[in-house]
Amino acid sequence: MPKQKPVQPFPVPYESPGPYLVEYPYEYHFIINEPNKCEQQKPFLVLMVPVAPHNRVHRDIVRSTWGGVSLVLGKIVSLFFLLGRNNGEGEEQLQEQLLQESKEHQDLIQSNFLDCYKNLTIKTMVMLEWVDSHCSNASYVMKIDSDMFLNLPNLLNMLINAPKTNYMTGLVETGAVVRRDPHSKWYIPMELYPSPHFPLYALGLGYILSLDLPKKLVEASRHVKALYIEDVYLGLCMHYLGLAPTDPPDRGYFHVFPVPYRRCAYSKLIATTTYENADRVWIWKDFQKSSPYC
Repeated sequence: MPKQKPVQPFPVPYESPGPYLVEYPYEYHFIINEPNKCEQQKPFLVLMVPVAPHNRVHRDIVRSTWGGVSLVLGKIVSLFFLLGRNNGEGEEQLQEQLLQESKEHQDLIQSNFLDCYKNLTIKTMVMLEWVDSHCSNASYVMKIDSDMFLNLPNLLNMLINAPKTNYMTGLVETGAVVRRDPHSKWYIPMELYPSPHFPLYALGLGYILSLDLPKKLVEASRHVKALYIEDVYLGLCMHYLGLAPTDPPDRGYFHVFPVPYRRCAYSKLIATTTYENADRVWIWKDFQKSSPYC
């Protein structure tokens, strides 16, 4: 009579803390990593671009535009894309493609959380943990979305004169009202966050941190309930630390609504969202021309 295989115990069923909270802090692991790149490159600024695993198109556009620039005003800039894992059909094939892309570009950081909208807070905190562990020799980190236009010389000019510690800037939202409509994408129930307003926070399209902050924010996250709205959550962690983001020297540097492309207008900003159908590679090439901007 053949031996019976031992019965594997069922894993403990996962219990979500609720639809408006996320599972952080928690120990996440890296599937694809570049642990030594910052040590080798010694960047002044690290660009972290969160992007879905399947979105190769956006990564290639970033690489062929502002993400492909590694030296600005004599300062080294390093680029990394941060991904979670894909879940569902074609996952194995996609993972193979990502490993190949990683070999080709050495700029992918992939962790084992599920990559979805609700987990953006997890993605952000994993990003901060990674930067603190592997890029603490840099001066600043910028988290920037993959559909943005970024004017690096203006950004570097701002950072050269910026505070070196406890510094966070971007498009700072003041007196933001907490959404209580259950149909809103950003609904937060009263029992989770009773105050009618959020503290100051920098909008998630693109914000900058001095490199002492990631460690402090990760520590604060152990005491602050992890909301699923990632930029608000960082604002809550900053508030816990007794800190607040500061406005950039010019409020026109960051734009949440797309600025129509004109060389003159783009020469005065740092970051703007772009229209969905915009040809960002063409815009970048046109912007790089040596003729006067205005």
